[in-house]
Amino acid sequence: MEFILFLKGKVAHPLTIDPSVWIFDERKILVSEIKNNYVKEDPSIKYLKDVSSHWDREITKGAELPSEKEKESKITKKEYLLSSSFAMPFAPFIQNAEPEKDAESVVIYTADSSMTIPLEKAQECYLAFSKDGKPLKDDGPVHIYFPDSSMKPLLHVRGFELI
Repeated sequence: MEFILFLKGKVAHPLTIDPSVWIFDERKILVSEIKNNYVKEDPSIKYLKDVSSHWDREITKGAELPSEKEKESKITKKEYLLSSSFAMPFAPFIQNAEPEKDAESVVIYTADSSMTIPLEKAQECYLAFSKDGKPLKDDGPVHIYFPDSSMKPLLHVRGFELI
């Protein structure tokens, strides 16, 4: 039970969160990419940019087959998962719990203290769950990375409560 987190308080659906299964979740990102994800961009605009750049590349270059050198240099998915550090966005968990209208803040409980942050800021946070392909056993189960790197990551996180 030491790797299980709870999201409770002013929510319609209290959640039990198991970070040990996030390695299989497609929403995970590399911890090194967290700073890049804080740049606010409308998802529809990002999608249009991605599609148009792909279209432009196909029109100008045509289909390109990967070279033999590229095939050899690719690491397998297993190697990638076992050697990288990952984090999950916290916002989907808050949204799934359906906060009550009067919920304003999130209390983050750690092994030895607690911290209260505004709900809006909490939705921009990321929960790191692995380092170099290994679960965060010593100082986990998760670390919290705050928006814009405004604070050092919060370690030994044990649970959350909306107030």
